[in-house]
Amino acid sequence: MPRDPSVFVHDKALCESDAIGPRTRVWAFAHVMKGAVVGSDCNVGDCAFIESGARLGNHVTVKNAVLVWDKVTIEDDVFLGPNMVFTNDMLPRSAFKKPAESFLPTLVKKGSSIGANATIVCGVTLGEQCFVGAGSVVIRNVPAHALVAGNPAKRRGWICTCGEKLPASLKCTCGRAYALLDETRGLAPRG
Repeated sequence: MPRDPSVFVHDKALCESDAIGPRTRVWAFAHVMKGAVVGSDCNVGDCAFIESGARLGNHVTVKNAVLVWDKVTIEDDVFLGPNMVFTNDMLPRSAFKKPAESFLPTLVKKGSSIGANATIVCGVTLGEQCFVGAGSVVIRNVPAHALVAGNPAKRRGWICTCGEKLPASLKCTCGRAYALLDETRGLAPRG
């Protein structure tokens, strides 16, 4: 199936996949492998790499030099900061090749943001609207609306859909309010 004519692929990019949504832009030196799926209205920055088996939703921003491997699923409206990376193999060994079925899946839920130079270790789920601070190393699941940072990443607070850190009342200055489901699931909109 041919690509939608609204897709832009820079002449110095390598885009082997036809599963690219309308109005998506793939910039210079980015590589999108055959078998990768990229939704509509995405922006794939310079030197980004999206491997076969990776799936990106709609309105995803992939900044420069981001690495998205097989078994990584990114839902809609996610921001991937410059130089952030995913992994997909907990015990990599060059001399012992593993089949793709043995890789651990990673899920980044809708509206999440991952800061520059963060590493997301495979097998985790990042909850809706969570925020991973720059340089963090995520080794466990992140609850919805959690603000995590550090190595290993720990919850440092809660964050609103608008991006502001929430006070103890869980009511943002933008007017949104949240209720704590529990420490594992995170926040849900109130009212």
